[in-house]
Amino acid sequence: MPPSLTLNRGTDNSRRVMALTNVVRHAGTGRCRVAIDYGDGELSVEVVDDGRGTTGNGSAHGFGIIGMRERVGLLGGHLSAGPRPEGGFRVAARLPRPAPVGVPVETR
Repeated sequence: MPPSLTLNRGTDNSRRVMALTNVVRHAGTGRCRVAIDYGDGELSVEVVDDGRGTTGNGSAHGFGIIGMRERVGLLGGHLSAGPRPEGGFRVAARLPRPAPVGVPVETR
């Protein structure tokens, strides 16, 4: 990953760990695939599992997907989440890469 996309410490990392913990908790499987890709102007993250997927409209408890959708939206991105036709569940987020921030350098 390029330096501009390095993972920050603290809250961001704890959310990543919680997302993978939720795969184990809700999917009924101990495995998932995580794909991270970056291109011109966009970062994509996809988490896919082969667990039990969802029944009906999903879990009646919590606001996990709603919260993820809100956070991704605040960053100007798009989130899709749902059961896969072949079984399991998929969550994918596309986020615009922020413009580089220039720091003025003092010359002497």
